[in-house]
Amino acid sequence: MGFKENLKSELLYSDMLVKELAAKSGVNKHSLDNYLNSRGQIPSVDAAVKIAQALGVTVEYLATGKEDNLPLMSDEAYAVGRLVDQLSEGDRQFVLDFIKWLKSRQ
Repeated sequence: MGFKENLKSELLYSDMLVKELAAKSGVNKHSLDNYLNSRGQIPSVDAAVKIAQALGVTVEYLATGKEDNLPLMSDEAYAVGRLVDQLSEGDRQFVLDFIKWLKSRQ
């Protein structure tokens, strides 16, 4: 997948509207619409960095759909990790303990 598809995917994942991303990133909505339209214009490096930071991902992930510093894992495992990362420390520990408990039952 390319930048356009990965950006669309991240917007869906984060449940964010384009106008919200524009406000959070400082990249104007018209530019974001151009990155998401059928022609899929590619942003400047500065714009890509701002977009990635606003979405909590790397530019590499937006450009390629992959991050070299992450171990290979399923899309579901990655999604769970991203959600857990947004929880409080206590809730993250609860989820980790629960997953360990589930694993011990196998």
